[in-house]
Amino acid sequence: MEVRHGLGYQNYEKMMANNIFYIDKTNFIREWWECADEVTLITRPRRFGKTLNMSTVECFFSNKYKGRKDLFEGRKVWEDEELRAMQGTFPVIFMSFASVKPGRDAKAENGTDIGSIVELTASIKKVIADIYNEYAFIMDKDIYTENEREHFASVSDDMPDITTHTAINRLCHYLEKYYGKKVIVLLDEYDTPMQEAWAKGFWDEAVGFFRSFFGPTFKTNNSLCRGLITGITRVSKESIFSDLNHLKVVTTTSDEYATCFGFTEKEVFEALDSSDLGEHKEGVKKWYDGFAFGSHTDIYNPWSIASFLKSRGRYEAYWANTSSNSLVSAFIRTSNIEAKKTVEDLLGGKSFQASIDEQIVFSQLDGNINAVWSLFVASGYLKIIDSEPLAEGRMDDIKYTLALTNREVLFMFRNMIRGWFGIDVSGSAYNDFVKAMLLDDVEYMNEFMNEIALDSFSSFDVAKNAASGDHPERFYHGFVLGLIVGLRDRFEITSNRESGFERYDVVLNPRNRERDNAYIIEFKVFRASREKELKDTVASALAQIEEKQYEKTLITNGVPKEKIKKYGFAFQGKKCLIG
Repeated sequence: MEVRHGLGYQNYEKMMANNIFYIDKTNFIREWWECADEVTLITRPRRFGKTLNMSTVECFFSNKYKGRKDLFEGRKVWEDEELRAMQGTFPVIFMSFASVKPGRDAKAENGTDIGSIVELTASIKKVIADIYNEYAFIMDKDIYTENEREHFASVSDDMPDITTHTAINRLCHYLEKYYGKKVIVLLDEYDTPMQEAWAKGFWDEAVGFFRSFFGPTFKTNNSLCRGLITGITRVSKESIFSDLNHLKVVTTTSDEYATCFGFTEKEVFEALDSSDLGEHKEGVKKWYDGFAFGSHTDIYNPWSIASFLKSRGRYEAYWANTSSNSLVSAFIRTSNIEAKKTVEDLLGGKSFQASIDEQIVFSQLDGNINAVWSLFVASGYLKIIDSEPLAEGRMDDIKYTLALTNREVLFMFRNMIRGWFGIDVSGSAYNDFVKAMLLDDVEYMNEFMNEIALDSFSSFDVAKNAASGDHPERFYHGFVLGLIVGLRDRFEITSNRESGFERYDVVLNPRNRERDNAYIIEFKVFRASREKELKDTVASALAQIEEKQYEKTLITNGVPKEKIKKYGFAFQGKKCLIG
């Protein structure tokens, strides 16, 4: 039967039944079982095969698949005689919180949809109630007390929180009683509701709920054989895992299971060869390589590789575009100037150093930029290329050198910046603005800013920056950077850097000085206390360029003075004037 390159399969049995392209990761079962940890948490970025591996574990151990050796014959796990004897012999509970999100009925005072803790917990209750319905048949056996039967019947979509907290614990007890064997509990995407709770503003309430749920499920569960939890982030132990002192945590910096999630370079190159795409190895490496788990480098995202194979060799940002990047975007968009400067450096192919903490403390994300970079590492957008102790002899405080993971992520960040302002990067208007700036066509630049781009400036965004004490210039600064970020191949683009006596806003230093001019752009927001009209603001911006000697760095680097173009951008609400 011909192998098919299908996408979106997360169920192992369905993949095998449909002969879908699959790289054998069943050795994960052997590694996990031999580690003998009672409860294991494994974190990996999205689309790295977490759900498929969990489904594979379920298919192997669950008594629902008893006698299904056809699913594993020829696979690595089947080489182990002791494990072969375990196939289909355990009761298994498989839960996924991937779809556990608050609804859209709750509103903030400004009318924004926020959801609520009630809606979030209702989603979890439905997940649990569905599992109980799946095992309703066990109550036909005359081995349960009346209280046990009453409790089983009480588990429903609208059960009280206190019932929810212990529901999986109690179900494990019922299953052990029925099968005479302790239970394997699998929980996939455990942190999805936690991220939603943080984003929607009810983090503390969610922490209380999940702490009460995880304890009985994975700690005080006498009917538990093994527990396996997966997610993107390692949520701080002090928040929801405070009672799980036996929890084995495996993150992206751990060596355990390093090659079980994602494809190794050897696996990718073999897949390319078998698909007659071997000539693309170098291109695929540039676009999709860059992930590292523990000491294992050259790890590839499975979704990107499967998509590339299915498309017969078309390069696109497959993984980066598979889901919303709203959380990442929000952090960058609302961050301080230093963080924005770091993102600019990343887009230019540079790296930076930061301290990261794999225990994500969501309460710190608003004020601790290192917590944000930690989230980016866990999510796969940044890779660790080096590390060193901050102090000699201390390994508990490490400075990491970070960079964008690969070309795919680079394109995601570029498009994200442009998308903040509703810019169609493929549209002629965007291209014409860039051309107009390079040709010094100030008239068209003004027309574009006032008739097209400013339509995407929401009054809320502009007002929010001002009300928060942030400089309004930062908003407009980010907008223009979004317009010109595509010029990185022709210019070294820097902003908010030291030059002369103070700081300039944006400088474009040409890589080819014979062909291109250099550009200095200064932003000013109209102040009624200082200026009568926008043209006065433009004049002030241009005067500042001269007074502060912003051209000094360019001249020092060999750019002739006559090839330095200077623009003043003046803004007043949704009005703009460029001179």
